[in-house]
Amino acid sequence: MQDILIESKKITPAQLEQALARQKNSGENLSRILINSGFATQQDLMSVLSRGLNIPAIHLAKYHIEPEVATLIPEKVSRQYQVIPISLIGKRLTVAIADPMNIFAMDDLKMLTSYEIVPVIASEAEIDAILDDLYRRQAGAELEGMEEELELTALSKAEEVVDLSKLGEASDQAPIVKAVDAIVAEALKRRASDIHIEPQEHDVRIRYRVDGDLQEAFRIPKKHQNAMLARLKILSRMDITEWRLPQDGRFRVKYQRREVDFRVSVLPVAFGNKVVMRALDKNNLSVGLDALGFLPTSLKAFKEAAARPYGMILVTGPTGSGKSTTLYSVLNQLNTVDRNVVTIEDPVEYQVNGITQIQVSPDIGLTFAAGLRSLLRQNPDVIMIGEIRDGETADIAIKSSLTGHLLLSTIHTNDAPSSITRLVDMGVEPFLIASSLVLAAAQRLCRQLCKHCKTPIDVPASALQRLEAEVDPKVIWYGPKGCAQCRQTGYHGRFGILETMLVDSRIQEMIVDRAASDQIKTYAVSQGMKTLRHEGIEHAAGGRTSLEEVLRVTAEE
Repeated sequence: MQDILIESKKITPAQLEQALARQKNSGENLSRILINSGFATQQDLMSVLSRGLNIPAIHLAKYHIEPEVATLIPEKVSRQYQVIPISLIGKRLTVAIADPMNIFAMDDLKMLTSYEIVPVIASEAEIDAILDDLYRRQAGAELEGMEEELELTALSKAEEVVDLSKLGEASDQAPIVKAVDAIVAEALKRRASDIHIEPQEHDVRIRYRVDGDLQEAFRIPKKHQNAMLARLKILSRMDITEWRLPQDGRFRVKYQRREVDFRVSVLPVAFGNKVVMRALDKNNLSVGLDALGFLPTSLKAFKEAAARPYGMILVTGPTGSGKSTTLYSVLNQLNTVDRNVVTIEDPVEYQVNGITQIQVSPDIGLTFAAGLRSLLRQNPDVIMIGEIRDGETADIAIKSSLTGHLLLSTIHTNDAPSSITRLVDMGVEPFLIASSLVLAAAQRLCRQLCKHCKTPIDVPASALQRLEAEVDPKVIWYGPKGCAQCRQTGYHGRFGILETMLVDSRIQEMIVDRAASDQIKTYAVSQGMKTLRHEGIEHAAGGRTSLEEVLRVTAEE
């Protein structure tokens, strides 16, 4: 492939050398590296390989693929090798594959199917889209085909960890168990952060929250509602005989060589019990602050605060803005053998090895304030409080940060300076806030433009003037278009934008003088603090997101 690319003059030797060096370090597919680096397009690679290997290149969208043929190769293998069967004639199986030079794939496919393999070339994006659609329809059909007997089989004992990689392999598995596994597996394929199972009058609606937006996946018959709920309650260690009160639980699944925790909430509603499951992937925590997508100036301020031996760091923002992920990423970096890291949360979001984690339980008197008092006697170095909700918790938290502890927590305000006003409203003395607060940061999550289909757009100069944005007039702005890779949304994934306010001596004086949050904000901006909106505009100018998305998630200033 390398010689073919050079001979075709689609890439330079220097670009190939750079891509090979990256492949050696990461083990990533060479074609993907060339495309992601902008050295070649998917179309370039397909045409070069087609001519060089004398293998036809096709567009899968023009083909009707029978599900019976497509599933001749198991889903796991299809995704591993980026391949999908498209035709079977006699003993010849024609497969569309992204990398026809992968001889290991060809050998494995021949051994697995016992057919002669005839390759044609198709793009990764098209293969992924076909596979996603195929297995989503299969999951929906599996749910639609369930019988009344499911209500009896749902009460079998559940294992502690569900292995989704074995979905469909065990033919004797109860259909309701396979159906619930299918719902969870589909959510993970779509990168959903939440699963909503909502009883309606005549059926049950399944929705997934992907990149912040809810999408309806499918509906299942009303008669299977109770069986499915019983299965989820068993998995989550809930009381299956209680249908009138809210319940909380959690379970863990194995998916593509990683374990994902699900936090489960059951709420009685008009037509039954509504279930919301939040996916908590610990892989997101190990990447560290650098990989969360923050701009260098904001990242530097956050790292400077986290390096302090004591003091308080507050992260503010609405529910679902990534506050917990950010704090856990900091904790992960601070979680070393020479530190005692303790958290108190409601509930415990991520279970992390090496960190002492306490779950709040108000029913038995274990509130944030009571738990914080007790854990201070556990000789901690770093403390994380899930949320500061009342004056008592705030007072103890601030005093503990003044006695040699680094304390991290969240609070609900619209921007960073307003967190000071919120603490004062809770009854905390301003001089204590001034002495303890090291950094206040406001956070939001922005949807990231799909790199496969984002398209240049015109932004009127008058619009930028209204935003008071100082950007190079030569900047190329991008907007969403929609393709198979992003399910026609134009966005794929999210990243964080951060408004970081380091507390200096002047801000300390303003806090003691009870200055309004607007005054503190004006001063902080004059000292280089970027507001959420301006940080978002900077990301949009770099082509990472759209101005429309920035305006959606940030408030007018």
